[in-house]
Amino acid sequence: MSFKNVEIKKKANVYHDGKVTSRTFITSAGEMKTLGVMLPGTYRFSTQASEVVDVTQGHCRVKRADSQAWESYEAGQSFDIPANSHFDVEVTALLDYVCHFGPITS
Repeated sequence: MSFKNVEIKKKANVYHDGKVTSRTFITSAGEMKTLGVMLPGTYRFSTQASEVVDVTQGHCRVKRADSQAWESYEAGQSFDIPANSHFDVEVTALLDYVCHFGPITS
């Protein structure tokens, strides 16, 4: 996967005491995305916009706000999260990912 003609935001997004980091970029079509890395651990994230997360390296389990079940994902797979929600992610091996954001809903 590669992206051309993008605007990259200089400031890193740093979460959970530096165990999750990403960089935001905007495509030439105006789509916002992040490229990120998560170290092993369990994290909770809240969403305003819908998200599709492509796992490019590693393995994780995800539990969405509306579910009690954990689902496993590994390199080459994707998961989606609805807008105005939250999810838990358990990373078992260094996770490299691309997050694609949808429109923010109120």
